[in-house]
Amino acid sequence: MWESGNDLISVTETEEALECRGDTLWSPKERDGTKSVPYSYKWLEGIMALTGLEIYKHLPKTNCKKCGFPTCLAFAMALAGKKTSLDKCPDITEEAKIALESASAPPMATVTIGIGESRVEIGGETVLFRHEKTFYHPCAIGITLSDSLEKEKALQRIKKVNKLRFERVGIPLQVNLIAISNESNNPDKFCDAVRDATEKSNLPLILISDNPTTIEAGLKICGDRKPLIYVAKEDNREAMVDLAKKYSCPLAICGRNLEELNSLSQKVVTSGIKDVVLDPGTRSLAGCLQDFTQLRRLALKRGYRPFGYPVIGFVKGSESYQEVSTAATYIAKYANIVVLDRIEPEEILPLITLRQNIYTDPQKPIMVEPKLYEVGTPNENSPLLVTTNFSLTFFTVQPEIEASKVPSYLLIVEAEGLSVLTAWAAEKFTPEGIAEAMKKAEVEKKLSHRKVIIPGYVAVMKVKLEEQSGWEVLVGPKEGSGIPRYLKQTWQ
Repeated sequence: MWESGNDLISVTETEEALECRGDTLWSPKERDGTKSVPYSYKWLEGIMALTGLEIYKHLPKTNCKKCGFPTCLAFAMALAGKKTSLDKCPDITEEAKIALESASAPPMATVTIGIGESRVEIGGETVLFRHEKTFYHPCAIGITLSDSLEKEKALQRIKKVNKLRFERVGIPLQVNLIAISNESNNPDKFCDAVRDATEKSNLPLILISDNPTTIEAGLKICGDRKPLIYVAKEDNREAMVDLAKKYSCPLAICGRNLEELNSLSQKVVTSGIKDVVLDPGTRSLAGCLQDFTQLRRLALKRGYRPFGYPVIGFVKGSESYQEVSTAATYIAKYANIVVLDRIEPEEILPLITLRQNIYTDPQKPIMVEPKLYEVGTPNENSPLLVTTNFSLTFFTVQPEIEASKVPSYLLIVEAEGLSVLTAWAAEKFTPEGIAEAMKKAEVEKKLSHRKVIIPGYVAVMKVKLEEQSGWEVLVGPKEGSGIPRYLKQTWQ
């Protein structure tokens, strides 16, 4: 729970805390162990994003409609709401472009860590909730590598990190980063760990030390791979900024609270650093949840530029369940990088699965290619099953057919990625569509019989499909788990 004035704010209420509770929000009691500490947001005033009317003052005011909007004022309002871009106005002057640069920039910058195919892009989000539009860049998951480990143990850990690769619904998934921490306070040991990670893994790196000399020693080894430099604070800011410029690397900054982080962000960005990652400095679950939410809301809802950058969170727990559940919370609300110590596959897979679900476009389901698939080595007497191109349906049905040990053909019909019942209700999975798919796949040339098996949930289309295709339609089981028994007993 959090306090705002004399009121209590639950975890679920933090989404609306800034808008509904005024300018002052109280931080968790864990901050000082005794009482809550107020955060005053008066420092936000004067440096917020431009309003629609302020943008309108810089526009040509010709109402030419070339931008796609009926008036310049409508365009200005859309630009303030991040619903269009400044380049849509063909008559804008260079002076106006400069003045409106902040208004036309995305509310959250996209930061790239690493190079080549393994590089990681984070940030660049435009909405608080996935259902509003979509999230674009999945939260990166990093695994720690302490330079205090013995060399053999360090190499074994890197090897295990490299093996943290999975496949779900046909999509390859893996961890994204190795975070090398200078726990030994020894630059030589840090360099050894950096060298091992660079040689044994192609994953992007995070170099963790508040000592600029140590960071530079590591950058001399891996600087060309554009690692994330962590961390710049008020006392080492200038040296870290110089290193980030010299090696063209992204820079993470950390403040003791949001007010200090705000000041630090403005100084770093003014120094010429554009690729910034934010760390509010909180380490408790409640504190991180509150600060991450505030950072995201201030960036997206209020257009506050100093906080318009990706956020990093560190997870440490005494128990596996505690660490994994904390990491899951950060992935959901609203970390762009989560770094944790856990390395076992059974601990990482749930997090990667959660991340995949959150960062899947809700308006575009995961689909497989609609075509005729062979399961096993089917022949002219093999059964023909049909279903939609929803990936979860395909990757549920295919293994069940394999488990039956009955070689079969599986015809996947275009249904815009919808499940069987949903597609049928939306008239995307129809007898006409199935008949057309059968014709396109030329299934009559592959089979000596004229029988097709449809999912049990759409038994209602049996008669019409027979009329459309001229084939005998068999009604299969409703659930995928019933396929092996059906193929072994009913089909045979």
